[in-house]
Parts: sequence; C-alpha cells; structure tokens
Amino acid sequence: MKRFQLTALAAASFAVAAPAMAQSSTNVTLYGVIDAGVAYVNNVATGLNAKGAHNFQAVSGIGQGNRWGLKGTEDLGGGLKAVFVLENGFNLMNGTMLQNSRMFGRQAYVGLQSAQAGTVSIGRQYDSVVDFVSPITSAKQWATQYGAHIGDIDNLYNSFRVSNSIKYTSANYSGFSFGALYGFSNQPNTGGGTGFSNNNAFSIGAGYANGPLTAALAYMHLSSPGTGNANGAVSNDYSSATDIFYTSAVDKHDIAAAGVSYAIQAATVGFVYSYAKVNYVNQSSIRVNTFELNGKYQFTPRLLAGLAFVYSDGSVSGATALSGISKGTKPRWFQVNAGTTYSFSKRTETYLNGVYQRATGDAVVAAIDNVGGPTGTGAQSQIAVIAGVRHKF
Repeated sequence: MKRFQLTALAAASFAVAAPAMAQSSTNVTLYGVIDAGVAYVNNVATGLNAKGAHNFQAVSGIGQGNRWGLKGTEDLGGGLKAVFVLENGFNLMNGTMLQNSRMFGRQAYVGLQSAQAGTVSIGRQYDSVVDFVSPITSAKQWATQYGAHIGDIDNLYNSFRVSNSIKYTSANYSGFSFGALYGFSNQPNTGGGTGFSNNNAFSIGAGYANGPLTAALAYMHLSSPGTGNANGAVSNDYSSATDIFYTSAVDKHDIAAAGVSYAIQAATVGFVYSYAKVNYVNQSSIRVNTFELNGKYQFTPRLLAGLAFVYSDGSVSGATALSGISKGTKPRWFQVNAGTTYSFSKRTETYLNGVYQRATGDAVVAAIDNVGGPTGTGAQSQIAVIAGVRHKF
C-alpha cells in the first residue's frame, strides 16, 4: 500500500471568522489488487438448456477481485476520526469497470470512527454476512471465486453490495465485535405504502476472533431486490451472468449464515453453514441449505494448500417456474474445492485451484460460479481449473 499525506488549513475560507481553527491532516492510502489467470472448464453452456462445450479462457479477478482504491482517516481529536473508502473494481483483460460500470462499485462510503464506540458509515458497503461469516469460507481464503457456493445464493462471495446504506460496526472487545446495516430504497412511501420497502435491505451479525478460534453468525434480508427500483439498495449487480437462480423477479431474499474455524499449529479447520430462501413474484420459491467443511495447511511460510467439501440441499416450490434448474422439488449439489498458493513475497503470489461440482437429486445443471455459464444440456457435472498470479499494492 502506498501512503501519502494531504495537509490543508481546515475551513481556510473562514479564517477571519474562526482564527483558532487548527490545521487539519488527512492520511490517505492508495491500495489495490491485480489478479489474472488462465482457466479450463470441461463443459459450459451459454445458458440454461443450451448445448455445452469445453473452454480455455483468460480470466480476470477470479482468485481475488481486481481493484484499486483510496482510503483515509482524519484525526478529529478526543479519540474520534473521520474515515472514508473509495474502491473501484475492474476487468484486467479489457480495462472495463465492473459492478455495472460503477466508478467506485466495490465500496464507497464516509463515516466517523471511535476507538471506544465503533464506526458509523454511510454509502455503498458490504453487508454483515460478508463482513463476519464470509472470511471463514474456503473461497475467500484460497479456493477462488470458482469455490463459491452454488450460484452464490448466500452471497458469501459478495456478488452484490448494498447501496444507500448506513452501517454500524462495533469496536473490538477482546476479540468480540458486532454490526448492523440498513439499505434504503430511496422511494417515497406511496402506492399502498410499499415504496419504502421497494428494494431495501438490512443485516446484522457478530463475530469472535481470539487466538486459534474464530466464530461468526449473521442474517440478511432483501425486499424486492433487482432492477424494479434501479436506485434501490441492491440493483444491477444483484444477479450475475452465471446465476442459475434468479429466473424471475425476486420478492424476498433471506440469508442466515454461521461459521467457525480453529487453528492447530500449521493446520486450520473450518465449518460454514448457510440458509438462503428466495421468494419470487410468480409465487415460486427455492430454499438452499449449504454445509461446507474446509481445511488448509501451511507447509512452509510460502506454501499453503487447502481442501473443502460443500453440500447444498435445495427445496423448490412451484417447480415449473424453476424447471431450468430442477426437474422436481429436491435439487442438490455436491462440490469439492482443492488448491495451493505459493507466495514469492508479501505482495506477489501464484495459485493453482480446481473445483468439481455435481448436480444430484432433482438438480438439472451444475454451475461453478463465473466460469461463463452452467453445464450444457444433459450434463450434470462441471470441472474448472485455474492457474493465476496476484499482486497486491
């Protein structure tokens, strides 16, 4: 990270009226991640019910999302600080902006921080599920985006952020912390009183990290997310090109997740559970319970290897509306993540990861997140392998 300092006379234009105003100093950090690789997928289709084929491709940000950003603090005295983050996501292969071409689509917020009371911030931010539980998943540690849970229906790989949000994050109390977020729809409460809830969101979570033990739990609720209200809390980036679930306009989306990990010398073992329920406006719905057991081992200070097993158990209501992903009411998916990471330095590393996913039960397709699409018609398993390099600055 590159740090520099901006110094200015606070309220200089009011110097005559307020001659006692002290000089103000803002510390700003420029940071970023550049990640790219080459991937192979054995069977990928352009959409549901389409023919599949294998694919070699150059990929951007699969190991970790590409970004550059600015974050800063200003000491206001008395233990209070002003804080801000502006973070852009981009595609390294073609130079375009991500998150629906937003300038600062990954994060954009400003707030006040107290060492004793915590932080209040407002803007475009991550929800509590992402803040507290996501870091325990294998995908966020070493398994890349390909290792995310089916369709990222639980948002543990942060496929979407929450705009128009106000967020509270507590201080760290001997390893324990908690937080909450509310995202406004930004609509007047008219038309039967539904405007206020037309694309709003809220979440709450807590975590504990002390010594070898880490534990977390969180809950999130979305009301009418998507493009119905394009200026609401969750819009545009709500569903991705490979998402197999959002086949109709969504009425409600609820997520509950919990995770725990424990380190024993060079080994760390973790378990994550998530529950996601999506209700559609056409009266169909899907519930998915996902269980992940993951582990990693630090063979040397430079070499890490990991393995994870993921099982997603679905339940569909109104199956005809979701016939593209399920032939009945009980779709299931089994997934294995395996990978290694080798660090050349604190900033530069290379990785090799493989993911296998199989649709079982009533599930029609497999869909490893962001490989380009689901499996082709008649195929129920998908394999993706990626080799990449990442640099952090």
